[in-house]
Amino acid sequence: MSVQQEMTEILGRAFAPTKLEVINDSAKHSGHAGDDGSGESHFTIRIESEAFAGQSRLDRQRMVNKSLGDIPGNRVHALAIKATAPGE
Repeated sequence: MSVQQEMTEILGRAFAPTKLEVINDSAKHSGHAGDDGSGESHFTIRIESEAFAGQSRLDRQRMVNKSLGDIPGNRVHALAIKATAPGE
């Protein structure tokens, strides 16, 4: 299973999102810091879930990072996270 698929499954279980996109941006960072040659080093996550209602932007990012366990920082170099509640 790819890291992209794994993150999609984890986030789906953790947040029951109404919208979820896990976008592999690694090709844009080829040769840059953190590019390990795997093709799965940089991602953008766009997620909408009721779980984020009333949470700050920072808390939402922390929630996403925590749900992903060892993936951020170990298996993935960089994540751009846009987490919203429905209607935002």
